[in-house]
Amino acid sequence: MTTTGIGVDSPYQLADNAPAQFERDGFIRLPGVLDAATIDHFEPEITSKVIELNTMHLPLAERSTYGKAFLQVTNLWRHSDLVRQFVLSERLGQIAAELMGVEGVRLYHDQALYKEAEGGITPWHADQYYWPFTSDRTCTVWVPLQETPAGMGPLEFAVGSQSFEFGRELPISDESEAELQKALSAQGFDVSSEPYALGDVSFHSGWTFHRAGPNTTEIPRRVMTIIYMDADIEVSTPTNDNQRADLAHWLADTAPYTIPDTPLNPVIYRRS
Repeated sequence: MTTTGIGVDSPYQLADNAPAQFERDGFIRLPGVLDAATIDHFEPEITSKVIELNTMHLPLAERSTYGKAFLQVTNLWRHSDLVRQFVLSERLGQIAAELMGVEGVRLYHDQALYKEAEGGITPWHADQYYWPFTSDRTCTVWVPLQETPAGMGPLEFAVGSQSFEFGRELPISDESEAELQKALSAQGFDVSSEPYALGDVSFHSGWTFHRAGPNTTEIPRRVMTIIYMDADIEVSTPTNDNQRADLAHWLADTAPYTIPDTPLNPVIYRRS
């Protein structure tokens, strides 16, 4: 079923060079993936579920750096049929599969990341530190639910950093911000920090280092993310406590070296 406008299940025509660009840079921003009517259709329900399910209620001044970065609410698709339609979007899944060069993708999990007015930075980090997989065929789509100018804290990427191994053992923290800022700068990585127009989205691979600035506006930065993995990826033996927690929470304790074919991890798209 599709929604108004472009919807979330109709095909998207990637440029011929897009997969190569994604492989080279570790991320790609794509214009007009969703139209305004489609975002307007889903945003109120996503925001409603964020408000309903959010468990962070401390004032900003009393939170850690991570807590100041955003309100984080996960697996919204399990709480709303409308959000489920968005998260299981064949349009977004098709793009992820084509960018990664795989036959299909399955869901790892979703995350709403709402950076409140006056919310702080999101420190430099790489997502795959948290993920127990045997392959790097993973990626995240970052979908702003409003225009996201520089002052609102759009996602920033260290271009080509998916091949940089320093800092892969660092969880997101003040330490990761300081250490990676220094190391990435010393290695001469360019930082891409463009604003997002309404309907623009980005995809980044699991080992691409990224961050976001503070939200200096009076409007919350509303973002929905979906994490994809190769539909045929296998789980690895966890190497840190965060991976052990992820294995239990998101992958139903799938045994190492088997495919996480669980109700939590449905196949979203597979090439016909």
